[in-house]
Amino acid sequence: MEYCVFTEPQQGFSYAQQLASAQATERLGFDGWFRSDHYLAMGAGDPLPGPTDAWTTLAGLARETERVRLGTLVSPVTFRHPGILAIQVAQVDEMSEGRAELGLGTGWFEQEHEAYGIPFPARRFDLFEEQLEVITGLWATPEGQTFDHEGTVYRLTKSPALPKPAQPQVPVIIGGGGRTRTPALAARFATEFNIGFQPEDKVADAFERVLQACVDAGRDPGSLKLSVALPTVVGRDDATLDRRLAAIGRERTGDEGEAMFFGGAEEIIPKVERLAALGATRIYFQQVDLTDLDQLEELGSDILPRLPR
Repeated sequence: MEYCVFTEPQQGFSYAQQLASAQATERLGFDGWFRSDHYLAMGAGDPLPGPTDAWTTLAGLARETERVRLGTLVSPVTFRHPGILAIQVAQVDEMSEGRAELGLGTGWFEQEHEAYGIPFPARRFDLFEEQLEVITGLWATPEGQTFDHEGTVYRLTKSPALPKPAQPQVPVIIGGGGRTRTPALAARFATEFNIGFQPEDKVADAFERVLQACVDAGRDPGSLKLSVALPTVVGRDDATLDRRLAAIGRERTGDEGEAMFFGGAEEIIPKVERLAALGATRIYFQQVDLTDLDQLEELGSDILPRLPR
């Protein structure tokens, strides 16, 4: 099992705050630090200091951390040309000495596109599939050979397909609850399939679909890593839990344990064990409030050492 911290910097957190979170994540023994890729805050609250670019941030963190995996969960295909994204990720992989991972998705938040003048096409799944073809094709092209792609949206002619990542294969993460195309694309392109923000029965259904898609595609289902990402609120008492819920704009409803990691070790450890029994081999603890390093410390010091490996 691997345990990662997943953050939401678009909610108003600077590079310095992300750096503090990533370095604490590494010091506490987590396996990875991942961030969302958004340009606009969601919901109420102060958006200052404003957005930070995901891959620019990860490039900086690559030089200021030593061990943790670094990546996105996930980058929208609407933000970057696939040729440019392939170069960016390869550079971060070199800068981190082989610790980069690319989470890629269709994108969904139309308002952030409007805010920054980014086109938001209707047929984003077609973009998604073609970007996966281009990015993985560029990385897989042997040195000294060129890469060509003649697609519906993208055309690459005699690309040198450089630079190459430091890793033989940069992990590609595909996720979501789609019933047909998402599992099929994961079976074809992904190193890891992720399902987030869902109760355990929905997690089980999503895992079953993607594993069947692997069988249908002639791929060994055991070669696909399965992961779960859930909002995380840790506390040793009710007052702390309520305060941390309020800090991320939530109130207690009584069903937090359904689609969250909520509570202390006695609640979080059994939930992780149940997800592992469903097939998960990586867990993402979503920390929305990046300034609450005390929560990260409690999770890393009190709970992480007791989780199954």
